[in-house]
Amino acid sequence: MVTIEDFRKLALSFPNTTEEAHFEKTSFRVNKKIFATFDEKNNHAVLKLNEIDQSVFCASSEKIFYPIPNKWGKQGWTIVDLARVRPKMFEDALQLSYQNVTPRKK
Repeated sequence: MVTIEDFRKLALSFPNTTEEAHFEKTSFRVNKKIFATFDEKNNHAVLKLNEIDQSVFCASSEKIFYPIPNKWGKQGWTIVDLARVRPKMFEDALQLSYQNVTPRKK
């Protein structure tokens, strides 16, 4: 299980991350781009994964990780059930999400 306090602490440990409101959710951003949101009502995170990472996480734990059931899910946005996810697995997924929106160094 991952609490919002754990989620917040981990997300804010990444360089240049800010926490901002995003509609009725809390978002975590790097360079103004969202890499994760927290839905308090449902105790879910939403992460931006690439297609391969999304398929791996969803296949390994389909009751914990699953694509948003619309066009956003096809773009890699993935729901994570924070009540069920193991902390290390969440940390790995959040790190990948952060890396997916961080500008590549040339």
